[in-house]
Parts: sequence; C-alpha cells; structure tokens
Amino acid sequence: MVDRAQLIREIEREEGWREHAYQDHLGFWTIGYGFLIDERKGGGLPKDIADAWLEKLIADIEESLDREIFWWRTLTEARQRALINMAYQLGVNGLMAFQNMLAALRDADYATAAKEALDSKWAKQTPQRARRMAHMIEVG
Repeated sequence: MVDRAQLIREIEREEGWREHAYQDHLGFWTIGYGFLIDERKGGGLPKDIADAWLEKLIADIEESLDREIFWWRTLTEARQRALINMAYQLGVNGLMAFQNMLAALRDADYATAAKEALDSKWAKQTPQRARRMAHMIEVG
C-alpha cells in the first residue's frame, strides 16, 4: 500500500504551491500543486472541488460579517442570504462600502435599504442580480 502522506509530501515538493493561476513550462494554465485547469489540455475545476470551495468561501464570508456587522444574524434568513450573496460578488469590503444600506438594514428600514442597494455602481453593473438582492432585502 502506498504511503499517501509521503506521496503527498513528494508531490508538494516537486510541484510547489502557487496560489494564483500560472502557465506551466508548456504554456498550460495550472494552479495550486500543479492542477491543470487549461481547457485546451482537458483540464478544469472538478464540480466537487468547486462545491467545497464555494462552501468554504461562504463560511469565510459569514465569519467576516460576524466581525464587521455582528447584528446581521438578527435579520431574516433571506436578508442574510442577500448580504452573503453581495459579499460573495463584491467582497466583504465592497459590501461594507454600502454604509447607507447597512444602516437602514440595521434600523429595520428595509425599503430604504433596498433603495440604497439599487442606487449604486454595483446595480448598474449587474442590474438583474442587484434587483433580486434588493427584493430579498426589502421583503425579507
């Protein structure tokens, strides 16, 4: 039986770790420990890995929101999902820039919060998504 821990250490040593996508010595896009993601060579991100990655990103966003706006957990589930969704697209720092929207949410002024969400560069860039999130914010 193969010593998997030893094998992993050897592959890590040989491949190295790259946080960002890079082109390997043959010009194919790769990431991490030499994971081929270049479609031209049959690479890609496996769905189960993408699902796990999505779960991790959502958990990270929730932890950040717990630190940044502790009161967000008092909102309805739909409003919480809208904030996570926005933070997923914009980053938590990007979400925090919506100060008027967040203040209105904190004060339970949901109509104003939705209006503030829609009165943004984000809403102009991704109008359909913004309208869906604003609706969730307003109706909860």
